[in-house]
Amino acid sequence: MAYLQAIDATLAPHGGRFLVHGSPAEALEGPFAGDVVIIAFPDRAQAGAWYASPAYQAILPLRTRNARGWVVLVDGAGEGHRATDLLRRLRGELRAAEKLDALSIPS
Repeated sequence: MAYLQAIDATLAPHGGRFLVHGSPAEALEGPFAGDVVIIAFPDRAQAGAWYASPAYQAILPLRTRNARGWVVLVDGAGEGHRATDLLRRLRGELRAAEKLDALSIPS
């Protein structure tokens, strides 16, 4: 309970807000047990700063002593994102890697 009472104050300075919190998950594919919590931040830097902040680190043991789970940082998809946007990005990265390989291999 103390963790839940304190976490909101640690999020506010970093622009964090709950997107999912306490809603039961329904597994449609693969095994899943537990709860899902998703917290949004303006950017990854703010998310990392929140996690490393003295305020959050002070209450972190309250969570880790009472719950098990993963904590990961991921970038969200922007407004209007389409699956094909990922294909374009991957193609660009592949082209860049091929150019780098071409520069690195002596003829």
